[in-house]
Amino acid sequence: MKEKRDFSEFVSELIVLADEVASFAKNPEIEIVEDAFTEFAMLVEKFAPIFNDLRDKSKIMDKSAIRKSLESLMNELTRAKALIRSSSLKERIKRIEDIAHDLGRSLGMLRVASLEVSIDFREKIGTLQKKLMNVRFGGNTSLTSSSISTFVNEEKVGGEIEEEINNVTGDDVLLHLKNGDAEEFAVALLRLKKFIRGGKLDSGLINVEAAVSILFNRLFSCKTGNRLTIIQLLRSVALQNDEMKVKSCNTMQEKMTKNELLSAVVKSLTRDTEERRESVGLLLELSDLPAVRRKIGRIQGCIVMLVSILNGVDPVASRDAAKLLDILSNNTQNALLMAEAGYFGPLVQYLNKAGSDMTKILMATTLSRLVLTDHSKLTLGQDGAIEPLVRMFNSGKLESKLSALNALQNLSSLTENVERLVKTGIVGSLLQLLFSVTSVLMTLREPASVILARIAESETVLVNKGVAQQMLSLLNLSSPVIQGHLLEALNSIASHPCASKVRSKMKDKGALQLILPLLKETKMKIRSKALNLLYTLSEDLTDELTAHFDETHLFDIVNIVLSSTSDSEKAAAVGILSNLPVSDKKVTDVLKRANLLPVLVSIMDSGTRSNSPAKSILMESIAGVAIRFTSSSDKKLQLLSAQHGVIPLLVKLLSSGSAITKFKAATALAQLSQNSPSLRRSRKSRWLCVAPSVNAYCEVHDGYCFVSSTFCLIKAGAVSPLIQILEDKDWEAVEAALNALSTLLQDEIWEGGANYIAKLSGVEAIVNVLEAGDVKVQEKALWMLERIFRIEEHRMKYAEFAQMVLIDMAQRSDSRLKSTVAKVLAVLELLLVQSSYF
Repeated sequence: MKEKRDFSEFVSELIVLADEVASFAKNPEIEIVEDAFTEFAMLVEKFAPIFNDLRDKSKIMDKSAIRKSLESLMNELTRAKALIRSSSLKERIKRIEDIAHDLGRSLGMLRVASLEVSIDFREKIGTLQKKLMNVRFGGNTSLTSSSISTFVNEEKVGGEIEEEINNVTGDDVLLHLKNGDAEEFAVALLRLKKFIRGGKLDSGLINVEAAVSILFNRLFSCKTGNRLTIIQLLRSVALQNDEMKVKSCNTMQEKMTKNELLSAVVKSLTRDTEERRESVGLLLELSDLPAVRRKIGRIQGCIVMLVSILNGVDPVASRDAAKLLDILSNNTQNALLMAEAGYFGPLVQYLNKAGSDMTKILMATTLSRLVLTDHSKLTLGQDGAIEPLVRMFNSGKLESKLSALNALQNLSSLTENVERLVKTGIVGSLLQLLFSVTSVLMTLREPASVILARIAESETVLVNKGVAQQMLSLLNLSSPVIQGHLLEALNSIASHPCASKVRSKMKDKGALQLILPLLKETKMKIRSKALNLLYTLSEDLTDELTAHFDETHLFDIVNIVLSSTSDSEKAAAVGILSNLPVSDKKVTDVLKRANLLPVLVSIMDSGTRSNSPAKSILMESIAGVAIRFTSSSDKKLQLLSAQHGVIPLLVKLLSSGSAITKFKAATALAQLSQNSPSLRRSRKSRWLCVAPSVNAYCEVHDGYCFVSSTFCLIKAGAVSPLIQILEDKDWEAVEAALNALSTLLQDEIWEGGANYIAKLSGVEAIVNVLEAGDVKVQEKALWMLERIFRIEEHRMKYAEFAQMVLIDMAQRSDSRLKSTVAKVLAVLELLLVQSSYF
């Protein structure tokens, strides 16, 4: 079955076909039928706006009936093209008249098929249909374009006009071209056309130089229709003269090469579709002359417009623009102008082909200075600009190397180009250059380090074994600028998800010892990049490696947290502290003496509204540090944290942080809440000097609770946000929230805790968690439900809601959970406690 053509492409073919028919009709090989064919060409040209509208509305126009009418039009236009190019004279005018009528009928079909389209569009079709159906080429007929037909008396028969034209002299034509009014000018254009068609340009009957000069001058002042006719006549002059070059070296084309005249044609490149098309064609004809080729590229805006036309929708103009640009690209200056206009093909060709090193240097230098969009960078990479630039760097002299590196630096900010760079094997060459101590190569080291930093952003850099270790060894041998790029590159490499082995090797090779001294660096960019790298490496620190963080380094990091105005610096600094092992008591003691806690609380209290990545990391890291200061094994440390306002901060993070932040905040609150039962003040105590407020009583702990001294989750308002976290899909955060809530179900307070969780609709949330796929989460939820369902009120209320999930778990869940599920079912009296089913 024949594949259905794309509607837009189909209409584009019709546009090209109509243009070809009109063009052939204007230039018939047989002069006797010229007037009829000229009028037919004028009618065919009116198809263009109709076809363009169809193409623009292709989505709603692509219907069977419309396609059928368009196929009919294509058949008739094809017939017309064949007839015009035929050498047979037999009934030629009658046959072209019949084709015009058939075209009118096909348009009628299109009009009927377009009932759903705008009235304006259908009226446009109807007007052209009427003209085609009523046209008669046998006697009365217009002679040329619409502008001429306005002024020439339509009642003159073709023979009279022909006789009048044949009897005038060249001087008469020039006089009317130069000084005639609108009607005389239009007729003069027709007479000049007859001279050109009759091959009389070389007969001496007309002064071609004067005619060309007058036509160019009238280009500036005449109406659109006449301007188009002038350009078409000039194309005819140029084309006919091409055939006569062998007869005379003083060609007519040479009369058309003055700057002001060419500028007038270039100006027409900015006008409507047909005039633009003819102007490109004229410039293409004239480009045979070296003088014209030299001048066209220098005319302001010419190459920019040609590139625009090349990328436009008019296939004829685009094709001619491509040919002209190809011709002009033989001049290196023109190739540079094309690159500036976004057409990079010629520039890439100069880089690839064998030739002068200076030309390649010129192209590479231009490429390095252009402000390129990502699309332009992608195009240059796809067109093959990367490989010749790498060859220039590897094998060229100093100037070649520098220009190539600068160009590659400009292109390397795009990921796709980075991958192409890695494939060329340039990484080794760049590192070798950075190790070089040759003074003449020093200017190359900075762009080389920038490119390395860009390459390091891609995981493909990891195919180069040992690249991180080599960069580390360069850190203390480089200038601050290069050092900054190396730190950036190392951080990118260490940050890749599959780079755990690389991070381990970096630390084994002394990365921490090299980076920690940079925390005192006065140059902020260096310090910031060193912090970022240190933060990345600290994510999987061992106790052994922590020894490298002595008291001085820890104080340096705290000072950065205190003094920095950058969220990203603070985030990296606090992130490093949060990644240090919690079990290291020495670190905890130093941070306590450095007064870190009030600094962190202050940062959060005065926190920005920004949702930037740096702000998110800062919140995560502060929550991480809070875990160290809320260890359940150290009540004094917990008390210190509570007194500094850590608990309200953690509760706030439960609702506003990322999943990681929620996990860490819930973990810290769980540690605090574990000690709440032992810190509560009993209502029966005789040692209270002042009776506590009624609001201080806690129904869960059955005593007087205070946020700052008993770390009570109820008084802190933490229970609701913890229950809310259970609806999240991040199971680490959910598990941490369950752990915190489970502290309310400890042996001595479980009944009050169960009632409070139920009061805040927490039971449903816990049951829903059972459907999670995480075994640890399910295990903790089952433990909590077993205690909650011991209370008859909750058992009666939630048994039906929970039993389906529990029975399903009993049949399908992990074997490790079966005994716990059985306990909950037993509590719900759905299974005997003694059952051996599990």
